[in-house]
Amino acid sequence: MVSRRLLRIKTLQICYAYLKSSEQTIKQAEKELFFSIQKFYDLYHYLILLVLDIHDLAEKRIELSKQKQIPTKEDLNPNTKFIDNSLIKLLKKNEDLKKYLNDQKLSWVNYPELIKNLYLIVRESDLYLKYMSSDTHSFNEDKKFISDIFSKIIINHEPLYQNLEEQSIFWNDDIEYVIGMIMKSIKPFKASSDETEKLMTLFKNEEDKDFVKRLFRKAIINHKEYQELVSKFIKNWDIERVAFMDIVVMSLAIAEIVEFSEIPTKVSLDEYIEIAKFYSTEKSNVFINGILDKIVNHLKKEGEIKKLGRGLIGETN
Repeated sequence: MVSRRLLRIKTLQICYAYLKSSEQTIKQAEKELFFSIQKFYDLYHYLILLVLDIHDLAEKRIELSKQKQIPTKEDLNPNTKFIDNSLIKLLKKNEDLKKYLNDQKLSWVNYPELIKNLYLIVRESDLYLKYMSSDTHSFNEDKKFISDIFSKIIINHEPLYQNLEEQSIFWNDDIEYVIGMIMKSIKPFKASSDETEKLMTLFKNEEDKDFVKRLFRKAIINHKEYQELVSKFIKNWDIERVAFMDIVVMSLAIAEIVEFSEIPTKVSLDEYIEIAKFYSTEKSNVFINGILDKIVNHLKKEGEIKKLGRGLIGETN
């Protein structure tokens, strides 16, 4: 399922775009938010397919080598460890994956050069040479090799980022999160797994879906109020001089802290400070941390923050 961290990031991006534009209604922006989350889920399946297509190319290369007019001994007796990879075979049969790819019409058929280049990079990598030369052959070894392809090759392949950015504006920053989700997905697979093994769902539960909707709406509806609150605690600074992204980050943080009684204040603060490191200016996380700390103390004194979940009543930071 999509992590809460990514749900916050998607909400931040759409909030920022909405507040910077006067052309959308809240309902339209909310629809775009959920579409962007759905596109993330598309990419999750799309990148799994990418490895399957690399595998298919490896298999075709072996068959073509056997058909040479004068094949070598190696051509006729190839090392088939990669094309026999047991996790790949399970993924190719996986019912959830096949159905989703078919329903969403996801395919790499128009990008053969990308598949070819990644195949060559994989084949020439040290991790491939080590895997292929190993005398052992276990499901766990097969699984680790596929995980390594994602975490050490695909994640670092710059042409892939360019390709995905051209395909969808919603995929600009998603690859690392998607690969993390894929690696979590393949952990439960075992040698005894079959085609019914479940992949990750889009949302963990209805609570996560509601979290996104409420967070977005509260941050938008109360944005002016939150901006005034931020302005109140910025000493020697004009609100106009503060990066707008910083203001949106703080607005989301305040909305979450005030509106979600079941989420510990510290969790919300830590999340948005981390997000600020990647989506705002170099020193924004320190600045945001200081301002939010003052705002939280103020809101607690005013009785605006009420944490009612188990173990959260009377929480302190």
